[in-house]
Amino acid sequence: MSSVWDELDRYLDSPSSITTPSEQKGSITAKASFDAKSDVQAVRKAIEGIGTTEGTLIDILTQRSNAQRQQISKAYQEATGRSLVADLKGDLSGSFENLLVGLVMPPAVYDAKEIIRAIKGAGTTDSTLIEIFASRNNQQIRQLSDAYESETKRKLLDDLKQEVSGDYGKCLLILAEGKRDETTNVDDAKAKADAKALYEAGEKKWGTDESKFIEILCRRSIPQLRKTLVEYKSVSGKTLQQSIEGEMSGSLEDLLVAVVKCVKNVPAYFAERLYKSMKGAGTDEDTLTRIMVCRSEIDMLEIRTEFKKLYGTSLHSFIQSDVSGDYGTGLQKICAGDD
Repeated sequence: MSSVWDELDRYLDSPSSITTPSEQKGSITAKASFDAKSDVQAVRKAIEGIGTTEGTLIDILTQRSNAQRQQISKAYQEATGRSLVADLKGDLSGSFENLLVGLVMPPAVYDAKEIIRAIKGAGTTDSTLIEIFASRNNQQIRQLSDAYESETKRKLLDDLKQEVSGDYGKCLLILAEGKRDETTNVDDAKAKADAKALYEAGEKKWGTDESKFIEILCRRSIPQLRKTLVEYKSVSGKTLQQSIEGEMSGSLEDLLVAVVKCVKNVPAYFAERLYKSMKGAGTDEDTLTRIMVCRSEIDMLEIRTEFKKLYGTSLHSFIQSDVSGDYGTGLQKICAGDD
């Protein structure tokens, strides 16, 4: 299974969905003959009639771009005096409700709400924080920070400081600043020097100098880090991921491994997260919903490709065999095709 993460060379020249988001890689695209008013009429009828017509809601909300869904929300508010999110929440329940409500939110607001959910109450859902901050680019992080402040009237970094500590906390807070270097030119000498520094901070010494790993992995550009990973393998004989897994533990290990995976291949990272959310007994519906919603317009087609490559089965059929009802139907529509 780890072999996909060891093929470093194949990632060097392939575009990263962190640095080059592309319109063509999403499974959901803008509907050509879009008419917000007629969509609102259909949505109202589906919600206000006796019983909810879930099929109509699925067809409309999973087959429009997020920008179009924002227009539907606005037109719905104007027509009814109520918010579409509030009406969906009042009418639906469970994971199906979470899915449709997630689709109706602007992406940055949805990310911010997921972070709020991850840190509120006793205990912190570190896996959510790790997934979001390891996979988003600077612009996405800045937008979610602004949305977080609008929602809570507090600064994201201030709230995170209350929640996370130690080297893991330090690492997460650097990522949450959204200041990763974004230059695209690669400095080979620097990659060699960084690889050597990482080797000397980890494999080569007794005890690990975590700060060196944090500094390099959280601040260097994606193309630069890809080159560093290749250099590291030639210095150490192991991949950096293998070294991190051998040297570290707990949330810091989870976060740095997620960063390394996203440096290499964001769609493969999400394919693996989706697989783990569904395999075995019970389904992690929160993770499944979040990834399907968040990646639907960014790289869902690539995630499907990587899923098939990794697990020998299509994401669509895996969802079909794991999740049923309206929630399952909605997820399959977002997946938008069987490979």
